[in-house]
Amino acid sequence: MITEASFYLFNATKRRVFFRNIKILIPATWKANHYSQVKQESYEKANVIVTDWYGAHGGDPYTLQYRGCGKEGKHIYFTSEFLLNDDLTAGYGSRGRVFVHEWAHLRWGVFDEYNNEKPFYINGQNQIKVTRCSSDIVGMFVCEKGPCPEENCIISQLFQEGCMFIYNSTQNTTSSIMFMQSLSSVVEFCNSSTHNQEAPNLQNQMCNLRSTWDVISDSSDFNHSFPMNGTALPPPPTFSLVQAGDKVVCLVLDVSSNMAEADRFLRQQQAAEFYLMQIVEIHTFVGIVSYNSKGEIRTQLHQINNDDDRKLLVSYLPAMVSSEAETSICSGLKRGFEVAEKLNGRAYGSVMILVTSGIDEHISDCLLTVFRSGSTIHTIALGSSADNNLEELSHLTGGLKFFVPDKSNSNSMIDAFSRISSGTGDVLQQCIQLESVGENVEPHHQLKNTVTVDNSVGNDTAFLVTWQTSGPPEMVLSDPNGRKYFTRNFIINQALRTARLWIPGTAKPGLWTYVLNNTHHSRQALKVTVTSRASRSAQPPATVDAFVEKDSTSFPHPVMIYANVRKGFYPVLNATVTATIEPETEDPVTLKLFDDGAGADVIKNDGIYSRYFFSFAVNGRYSLKVHVNHSPSISTLGHSLPGSHAMYVPGYITNGNIQMHAPRKSLGRSEEEQKGGFRRVSSGGSFSVRGVPAGPHPDVYPPCKVIDLEAVKVEEEVTLSWTAPGEDFDRGQANSYEIRMSKSLQNIRDDFNNAILVNTSKLNPQQAGTKEIFTFSPKLFTNEPEQQPDGETQESHRIYVAIRTIDKNSLKSAVSNIAQASLFIPPNSAPVVAKDYLILNGVLTAMGLIGIICLTIVVTHYVLNKKKRADSKENGTKLL
Repeated sequence: MITEASFYLFNATKRRVFFRNIKILIPATWKANHYSQVKQESYEKANVIVTDWYGAHGGDPYTLQYRGCGKEGKHIYFTSEFLLNDDLTAGYGSRGRVFVHEWAHLRWGVFDEYNNEKPFYINGQNQIKVTRCSSDIVGMFVCEKGPCPEENCIISQLFQEGCMFIYNSTQNTTSSIMFMQSLSSVVEFCNSSTHNQEAPNLQNQMCNLRSTWDVISDSSDFNHSFPMNGTALPPPPTFSLVQAGDKVVCLVLDVSSNMAEADRFLRQQQAAEFYLMQIVEIHTFVGIVSYNSKGEIRTQLHQINNDDDRKLLVSYLPAMVSSEAETSICSGLKRGFEVAEKLNGRAYGSVMILVTSGIDEHISDCLLTVFRSGSTIHTIALGSSADNNLEELSHLTGGLKFFVPDKSNSNSMIDAFSRISSGTGDVLQQCIQLESVGENVEPHHQLKNTVTVDNSVGNDTAFLVTWQTSGPPEMVLSDPNGRKYFTRNFIINQALRTARLWIPGTAKPGLWTYVLNNTHHSRQALKVTVTSRASRSAQPPATVDAFVEKDSTSFPHPVMIYANVRKGFYPVLNATVTATIEPETEDPVTLKLFDDGAGADVIKNDGIYSRYFFSFAVNGRYSLKVHVNHSPSISTLGHSLPGSHAMYVPGYITNGNIQMHAPRKSLGRSEEEQKGGFRRVSSGGSFSVRGVPAGPHPDVYPPCKVIDLEAVKVEEEVTLSWTAPGEDFDRGQANSYEIRMSKSLQNIRDDFNNAILVNTSKLNPQQAGTKEIFTFSPKLFTNEPEQQPDGETQESHRIYVAIRTIDKNSLKSAVSNIAQASLFIPPNSAPVVAKDYLILNGVLTAMGLIGIICLTIVVTHYVLNKKKRADSKENGTKLL
């Protein structure tokens, strides 16, 4: 597949791009023979994931795209069915071609040029067209009984059941790969001369009508690339097969005197103990190193097979802070690599969890060693004095980055350790965080809350309580049946100030209630963490993966925050998703994330909840945590896999004969899977911000761009709908809208300021995120003079509308996507030459009897269409 894709891509990119090296990560469960040992590769970091799922699309290859046009996606997904079943290539085309289609989604952020939801549209010349790119791809309408005129398919019963457009198997056009890669003639992406700007597809909506080749050739991959000389082909790709060995983790813990400040050392101990007792997966080899100016091995690797192994490892945790202030991160890592190498001579594939609070001017001395080690380093920075170059270690090795602020009620340290899993993608083995809360509780007051344990989790469930002062709070935990657990039931570690209650068997699903009473005479921080594992192998639990678009930003550029909420591969819809962002100083900020296809959220209902964050209080690191709540009464799962799919062609016309392909398997999910509420918490790591001005900030944030503008014609009027942007990006309430329309698509795209202005004096923007509806009559405006591009002479029967939002300081958003609407219901494709008085004086009664000459057929056509228009006004509206 990939070798074929490499040559196909090379030609499609005009002899510029091909695949040189491919690494294939073999599952750890497969019997090893000649596979190389992994270094930093892991399932979760892969560009392409091969796995099985069941659903309406029957295993379409697809790419998860969560950002806008020209931006890299998350993963390509293939099923084993797609890779092994040769019958599917009839509908998809060869696998190499499909791979290039998906690679363009993933790498260059282009979108599909077909649209299953809007397979037809009416163009500016009032003709019914099929949504395609390029327009030169030809075919015919097919009804249930064979070929049929398009008006039978479209006008009478709006895209009636069993009606479709089937393409000829032989075409003359060479584009486009993002429309139908399966056609043998298609070897190119649509460019500016072949691109169909009118088609209502995602490429036009997301990329401002630009062709896929324009977007691709603007990418950094093409900045300094030139076509390869001559006619020779590039070498075929080389493949490395790698496989993970035993899971090896080493804790590299800071014991310098900096750790004595703000309870840092205590919090490190609490989190490390919980990680060893609860989070790290069974059969993992774990070692422990501590360091100040030099590293010290506290214990070599021990494999975790039972609870006693876990307790033994806890006993090796450092017990006190040293008097030395100096921190040598390289010394700590060097000892960590020594520990990992004891197993099989190299640190390849091992994981270092590095905690530090100090500055080390010599980090750069060991960057090459770190990279060559083949180990992945997750960094946890404690407090605002932690070294600014620390994250370079994570960046270099593909590790995660965390920041823990010096705040007594912050649970970020335990959240960071809870987020670190083996990276195998085996969600059934991983620890899932259900709760993470921390509050400063006044004397003799209580922290009381509930946590949902849903039926997809419940195994190995643990409640962890931590506190600040000498003795534990008074604890009461109630399960959904009312059974109570008290302080005496918890395992209490006085030295670490932790109490852990492990629920044997599978925890009962439902609401668990916990009450913590602060029995001390002083205010103290009380914190609760709840984790669990999957309850049964047949049903993957809901998971949340929180992340940011970039690791760092500079004022005033916002940070894009994302939370990918899934159950297996299906998006979880209608969840309440809240991000908590903690700066180094200052109070945390909470922000609701949305999956509404507006603002920062590119695609609606794909399970990726998004938001702009720009409330920068200070410079430095910010920590991100996401809470997900899902009500049991709301439908949970999307019915199809989100993302950009390769088109499966139902059939072709070959030599005038219709040849249909076998329909794909469709395996639905059980209703039981879709019920039930749940709660999840996950750390999203950290990011850093520079250049934040001191004092009040000037208003530098315009409203965000509208990306979901739609237009529908209802009788003589056009109704627009869109999601309201805010005063600042997607927050607050903007001041006004500027709506312009044109009969020329190029005019409104290239010269929005000179398009016809629509009167919006009665339209006041609503709060950001609200659905806006606005109706106007285009007749009032289409007679106004408008500058037309040169050479555009043919009258258009469509109008094109776009919108711009303005805030109270006159900052303007970017121009929205362009919506289009037909000015009237189209006549049938034959030209109308009848006279009105003939129609009125009896053509209706006579048309069944007179059918000889051409003129009469045309008149009949016209009258039938008029009748259809009256009978099917609602259908016509839907079509438009």
